[in-house]
Amino acid sequence: MTEHTRNTQDTRNDQNARKARDARNTRDTERNGNAGRTRRTGGHGSGTHDVVVVGGGAAGLSAALVLGRARRRTLVVDAGEPRNAPSSHMQGYLSRDGMAPAEFLAVGREEIARYGVELVRDRVTDVTRDGDFTVVLGAGRTVRARRLVVATGLQDELPAVPGVAERFGRDVLHCPFCHGWEVRDEPFGVLAAGPASVHQALMVSQWSKDVTLFLHTVAEEELSGQDLRRLAAAGVDVVPGEVAELLVEDDRLTGVRLADGSVHARSVLYVAPRPVPRTGLLERLGAAMDETPFGTYPVVDPTGLTTVPGVWAAGNAIGFAEQVVHAASGGYRAASAIVGDLLMADLDAAVTG
Repeated sequence: MTEHTRNTQDTRNDQNARKARDARNTRDTERNGNAGRTRRTGGHGSGTHDVVVVGGGAAGLSAALVLGRARRRTLVVDAGEPRNAPSSHMQGYLSRDGMAPAEFLAVGREEIARYGVELVRDRVTDVTRDGDFTVVLGAGRTVRARRLVVATGLQDELPAVPGVAERFGRDVLHCPFCHGWEVRDEPFGVLAAGPASVHQALMVSQWSKDVTLFLHTVAEEELSGQDLRRLAAAGVDVVPGEVAELLVEDDRLTGVRLADGSVHARSVLYVAPRPVPRTGLLERLGAAMDETPFGTYPVVDPTGLTTVPGVWAAGNAIGFAEQVVHAASGGYRAASAIVGDLLMADLDAAVTG
């Protein structure tokens, strides 16, 4: 067999395999979609969803995928405000490294649709509990649910320095694990938001040996002797004085201007946003909360179960450091726990009549 013939045959085999896979997915979609429409839940009205997932990011979609595959009637309510929307790509997710966040979410939505999961673009405005949960949407729709997954994420509150918000996710960054490789060896700046910013400056020094820590509103005396020794050992320059603005030329960061007028050439600036968790629904339901230096988050068990029976949380709703891969894992864990919880509830109801 010639190389050309072999390649042609391989191409035909690949095409046939894709056709078979597409046909199988179509059958699965129809079967699972019909199952989702006709299934009834023991002891509950036909209009009651098994689960409502609040939030359609990585955590919410992952939970919905597992629930749909477990043949549980599931609704995802997505306000369309993913935390990583400013970024053009996401990194560190095995097999999805470099993928655009918008593409990642689009693929996830397609996958959950195969299993009869409903997704609506809306916002949950209220949740009350009277046995099951009553979920009120912004457009006026009210739905019932036996269990809830809260995956509402958080909002990054950025330093009020001109240029920071406009460049965030491009050359103004907050996470070296997310973007450090892409900007390696460039001149880094770190905008201090407090003494803890020393840690950020030390961390990013692993991706560049040209790092300047701008103390901004942090006084030099707030840094400990150990901080200064570590910064010196890492080769990080420390510059006191408030940052007035970022300098941009041809849509690229070129420098940092201080209030005294001095300019420092930098092409990357790391900042430490203040995380603002979107936990209003959990607080309204009475979930126990934990105060941390990075915001107030719900108390959860290893599966994401909150102190409110029937309510799970996942993703950045439970912690500021949850990356996309962590969020997807958390959604999976929550959903698998819910599947078992619902099963036992249904069996117990059947036993007791």
